[in-house]
Amino acid sequence: MSEPGLPESDHYGRATARLIEAVYAEGADRAVVLMRHSARTFDRSIHDLENPLTDHGRGLSRQFGALLPKDVHLRGYASPPARCMETAEITLHAHAEHGGSGGRVRPVEALGMFYALDQQKFWKGMMAADGMPEYIAAWFDDAVPQDAMMPVELAVQMILRVLAAKLRAPGAARQLDVCVSHDFTVYTVRHALGLEGLGGPAVEFLDGLVLFERGGGLVMRSQHGAEVSVVLENFKG
Repeated sequence: MSEPGLPESDHYGRATARLIEAVYAEGADRAVVLMRHSARTFDRSIHDLENPLTDHGRGLSRQFGALLPKDVHLRGYASPPARCMETAEITLHAHAEHGGSGGRVRPVEALGMFYALDQQKFWKGMMAADGMPEYIAAWFDDAVPQDAMMPVELAVQMILRVLAAKLRAPGAARQLDVCVSHDFTVYTVRHALGLEGLGGPAVEFLDGLVLFERGGGLVMRSQHGAEVSVVLENFKG
């Protein structure tokens, strides 16, 4: 299935949809997908987080929603910037239009870039590092200013706690929580869990990771096939 006006070869979101379908086909009743937003503008004259979706990105979101399993109820959560909220909203709407069901989308700060303690230092650091993967590698190596970024271990655990809470919250018998975030978040989580290194596949629009339960434990799987068990650490003062 392809959104009208989009070429059949437009692959964005298809691998994530196949991953979600496989998880439910293997017996899961509930899952959470942590994913990047859809295609967006790159206007350097405004703050990066204010760049909206393109019309192409809206079409991709509709295509993605139409591809999701129809016997699964969707709940939507997103990083507060408009491009993330709109990705989730269009996805849920398209899913319902094609025979599925879903509720409203709610902004969740933990899906945003909360780990950047100083946005200006964060953006300058990424520019100096010649790219996002390089900056994330420096963050993991404790080589970025402590007032620019939250400790990486704490940031990852906070994200995982939110995803796990969504997975285990009361809801429909068969349910998918669509959690739309940023490529930085997806890179960080998959690298921290050992799913793919920072030199691995790029995190493209609508790429995602799926969290689900198997045998009483948490499992995170990448669209590229790797999966790991997830252990939630207990951070106390």
